[in-house]
Amino acid sequence: MDLLDFNGEPMYFDEPVTPEVGRLLAYAAEHYGDPVAEHSLLRAYFLEPEHLTVVVALYRYFYYRRCYREALATAERAIRLAAARLDLPARWQDLSESDLGASVLVSMSLTRFLLLALKGAGYLLLRLGEPVAALERFDKIAEIDTSDRLGIKELRALAQGAVTEAAVARAGGNLSFIGR
Repeated sequence: MDLLDFNGEPMYFDEPVTPEVGRLLAYAAEHYGDPVAEHSLLRAYFLEPEHLTVVVALYRYFYYRRCYREALATAERAIRLAAARLDLPARWQDLSESDLGASVLVSMSLTRFLLLALKGAGYLLLRLGEPVAALERFDKIAEIDTSDRLGIKELRALAQGAVTEAAVARAGGNLSFIGR
């Protein structure tokens, strides 16, 4: 499966939101630097908690405001929503290449969205100083995307290095780290 194959199918943001949610999203965009933007996004999420446009808007808000823990929770929500739409296992840990082979028949763009959300969650975990959890996500993507079409190789190496450095630090002065 080519995860970069764009075949013109609809994207999550092509799905219409209710007029009220549309107004809330527009208001949040207009008032981005103001705390009322978050309130507007949370209200939109309350009204349409399963709409990926709303979830992604909330994720972006948290990410760009450097609220990484909140962005991570939102990314994990996006992963669960995409998995449910694709009739995939609820836990990303249980995903297999054959699962995704079936999911691309439902929607290639949503399958790619799920994997990119998983990659984003891993990146956030690195930023939060949790390289083991990040590596678990990157390893799952590498297991599925054997051609590295989603460009996980460098992030995975970064996470592996951070895990190794943490192990060396835990060992105290008994080991030295060769690298960098």
